[in-house]
Amino acid sequence: MFGWVAIIATGYATSHGLIPDFDKPLDLAAWGTLAKQGDYTAITNGRAIILIAHVHALFVSLASALAPFGFADSLTLNMKAGEKDESAYGVIVPLKETGLSASAEMANGRMAMLGLVVTVAYSLGTQTPFMDVVNLGVGGLLMPQ
Repeated sequence: MFGWVAIIATGYATSHGLIPDFDKPLDLAAWGTLAKQGDYTAITNGRAIILIAHVHALFVSLASALAPFGFADSLTLNMKAGEKDESAYGVIVPLKETGLSASAEMANGRMAMLGLVVTVAYSLGTQTPFMDVVNLGVGGLLMPQ
């Protein structure tokens, strides 16, 4: 779900001019090899800002995984306390409980991933830029024409 939030926030920031000089390439003399692409051209300022935002989110998630708060659920099972692993959900998630439940969380995650795969497939199949497909999917709210 964070991926969709980041994609939509990127579209909003780009369309409303919140990222300065989005298409301006970074100066290779100032940034060095950090700004190089595979063909030895510089990445744009907008891509650098988006990259750093994603790196920030990566390190926040790493910190929460490696050093969780005492009240948070750990990512590993506590075998000494007799904690049991969940059974596999299978292809179709059984939605027995309503509200905030583990099966609802699993179903939401799968729908988010399916939406991402369909959006990428549509973008590749129609040769439409990815952010234009996302804008189409939200009814043109990100990037008004």
